[in-house]
Amino acid sequence: MTECFILFLNFVCLTAQGVLQLSFSGRLAQKKPQLWQFAFYLLLLHAAEWAARHTGLAWEFAVAAQILLLYGTLRLALDLHRSDAWVAALLAVYISQLSFGAVNSVEAMLFPTVTNLPMLYGLVAAATAAALLLCACCYAAVLKLFTLTERGPSSEWRLLLLPLLFVFLAEAYVLKTAYSSSFLGVLTAAQRLALTGQHTALLLLQCLGLAALLCTLYAYRRICRGFQAQAALDSLTQAVNAQKIYVSEARRRHVQTRAFRHDLQNHLSVLNGLLAEEKWAEGRAYLQRLTAAAAALSPTYQTGNPVVDVLLREKLRMAAGSGIVAEISLTLPTPCGIDDFDLCVIFANALDNAIDACRFLGRAGTLCVSGKRQGDFYLLTFTNTCGDSPMPPEGTGLANIRSVAEKYHGMMRTEKNRGRFSLDLLLDISCPPDDISRQKP
Repeated sequence: MTECFILFLNFVCLTAQGVLQLSFSGRLAQKKPQLWQFAFYLLLLHAAEWAARHTGLAWEFAVAAQILLLYGTLRLALDLHRSDAWVAALLAVYISQLSFGAVNSVEAMLFPTVTNLPMLYGLVAAATAAALLLCACCYAAVLKLFTLTERGPSSEWRLLLLPLLFVFLAEAYVLKTAYSSSFLGVLTAAQRLALTGQHTALLLLQCLGLAALLCTLYAYRRICRGFQAQAALDSLTQAVNAQKIYVSEARRRHVQTRAFRHDLQNHLSVLNGLLAEEKWAEGRAYLQRLTAAAAALSPTYQTGNPVVDVLLREKLRMAAGSGIVAEISLTLPTPCGIDDFDLCVIFANALDNAIDACRFLGRAGTLCVSGKRQGDFYLLTFTNTCGDSPMPPEGTGLANIRSVAEKYHGMMRTEKNRGRFSLDLLLDISCPPDDISRQKP
């Protein structure tokens, strides 16, 4: 009878635990698991528990297996990134273990007062229900403090591993040393008092462990927001610098144009005099010089957007100074639907990255910029020569470009193949920037 009760309670507890863990992990990544995914994970959990029970597997290995099973399910079933799957699996299992450990302390203090079997069954069932409820409350608290969609740089998730590992090892030590002995037998009053004091201290320790975990996640969220604010500041700085270049160039061209217009009457008088004297060769030469002077006032690249024209001129002047051959095949639609500020972010970051990659080669490189309209979308492509080393992690520049692409309901793709790096951007140009900002959640 007792063995059947324990087996049934373990089955219910493990099932509820698995449902909570997968639900929590899905909400952490803002994905909704389907019924077959729950069934898949629960099947794995029960199979692992049966194997552990029949092979006498140590508790530490059983918990490690549970983490690996949840990680594998999140990777395969929910298609989470490796780092996201690790963080979600570790948090889910650690919180579950801490919740059950805290309730075990209360259960251990009440155990000596049990006098008959029905009371024992009730105590164990109530403790299991309390542990599951505490686990659910802790999951809800974590979801208010932290989500996987609010992250800093991709490498910073490792900051969570050390505190989580400490909590896990502390809990493992508590379970190993405090709950491995049997409570059967009659205890004296002094023994009961000592036992109550010991488990009260353990309960306090585990509650502090849960509180420390929540504080760590809160601090991590603040760090992530700091990274996001810094990235936004970098993006604003780059856009402002690009706008300064545009304003400076516009002023310079205004001065040149005004000077040219001031002298235009004199130039026409000279040309008229040469023609009147039938000096055809001198007149043609003078006209050619006049045409060249007028052409110098026009932008080198004409994309249909004056801000992009000036930015291209300045960046590709830097590229030419490094021996980089540039090819531009780009005409922006009018009206474009993309704010000049955002265009500065895209072109400044993409061109800076391409020029740096070509310079790193130590030899002449090539840089190509092209664009074409596809219905309500505009496809921008930046390609440049690069080395054969593996593609580095996404830096601030590409992160800023991706942010602009998402703002315009588009996407960004990077590819490296045979010494060529390609950056493709697909942007929705059907809505004005004001409408897009209102639509963005």
